[in-house]
Amino acid sequence: MLPTSLNHRFSAAAGLSRAPRALRVALRCALFVAAVALAQGETSPVFAQTGQNSQNARVGTWATAPQAVAQHPAAPSFNRAPAVGGRTVRQIVYPTLSGNDVRVRFSNAYGTQPLVIERASLAMAARGAAVNGESLRALTFGSQPTAHIAPGASLESDPLPFAVRAGTPLAVSLFTRESRPPTTWHKIAQQSAFLSGVGDFVDDAQASSFPKRFTNTLWLAGLSVVPDTPSHAIVTIGDSITDGMRSTLGANRRWPDGLARRLEGAGRRDIAVLNLGISGNRLLHDSACYGERLVARFRRDALEQPGVKTVIVQIGINDINFGYVPPHAGLDCDVPHVIVTAPEMIAGYQSLIAAARARNVRILGTTIPPGKLPPEREAVREAVNRWVRTGGAFDGVIDFDAALRDPSQPTRMLPRLDSGDGTHPSDAGYAAMADAVPLPLVLGGAK
Repeated sequence: MLPTSLNHRFSAAAGLSRAPRALRVALRCALFVAAVALAQGETSPVFAQTGQNSQNARVGTWATAPQAVAQHPAAPSFNRAPAVGGRTVRQIVYPTLSGNDVRVRFSNAYGTQPLVIERASLAMAARGAAVNGESLRALTFGSQPTAHIAPGASLESDPLPFAVRAGTPLAVSLFTRESRPPTTWHKIAQQSAFLSGVGDFVDDAQASSFPKRFTNTLWLAGLSVVPDTPSHAIVTIGDSITDGMRSTLGANRRWPDGLARRLEGAGRRDIAVLNLGISGNRLLHDSACYGERLVARFRRDALEQPGVKTVIVQIGINDINFGYVPPHAGLDCDVPHVIVTAPEMIAGYQSLIAAARARNVRILGTTIPPGKLPPEREAVREAVNRWVRTGGAFDGVIDFDAALRDPSQPTRMLPRLDSGDGTHPSDAGYAAMADAVPLPLVLGGAK
């Protein structure tokens, strides 16, 4: 039986028959959740009190790195973003830190025109594209339902009273009438997203409204929360080996996922792990397909994440390889074909270190894993790894090379840790990488 006050509120809601359907649905869902919680003597998880946490700083709980969609007319289908104009996009994210007062960040970093998101919502994800209807909440932007994002800019939603729990998936839905294909995305999400038929289905909880799947992230860049206790974020940034290329789709088997699970298992629920890897990314050169060079995107993607305290840098294999790939007609993702030297790469790492130190952020380096490289490229990898291990420039070192290499043939990955292409780890390989991260080091211990 519901409390009298809530019975009255339901009666009042019933009188809103002339209100827009979306408003009526949202109000009824909100009252139902609150009613059940009060009847059970509990606080609704969606309407958890947040004012008591005002002394704690906002921290990122999930993030991904925006990159440009290749605009070459000869781009193959896997380098083209899906057409979403007049439809609803629903994207699933896995937060790594619990908290309240969620803000959702959207990016138009590589747009040439303003981006208009007509409406957006946040909900607890269920199976596939389905969500828990009682948890659906509208996002607002300056108290308005519509977001206007200038070219090259990003925009955060207003704080939303909504209890986020680490590891519990959330669904972010957005509706846009944007007729042009997206120009800002994260190309390889390793997670299914969903697209509706024509229309605004932001408030629809049913999976059947979202018949199409894709595996990119469109415009969505991050979520932050106000945690219950003082917390901070670890940013992992790099190339496809951080992005989780060739790991199992939708299974969260990237090495940063494994690190987050290790921290939780160690009782450290005050630390978020944010993955800002981009497949194909390079330290020193931009790519039409693989994002801005890390030295250019480092401040935005790493140092400006809310609550960042430590950054782990994993990058280098593409710098070593791409200069040797023959140029070809059409969309050439490996442009510029520049052969880099170990001193040039070391200078790039040093610029990252200087930028992190200027922000009082700890920066940890990682060795470059084996990749069955020809001798001249292997010499560069070994020289860079030697500097990472012994140069003393980073605040600490994580030896991914040692974690993955075959002891009998150190220039290749141990076969059981190899996904099959000689460069990217398997799920087991990513787990070995996560296990190779010394927890005292990432928690702020000595080198």
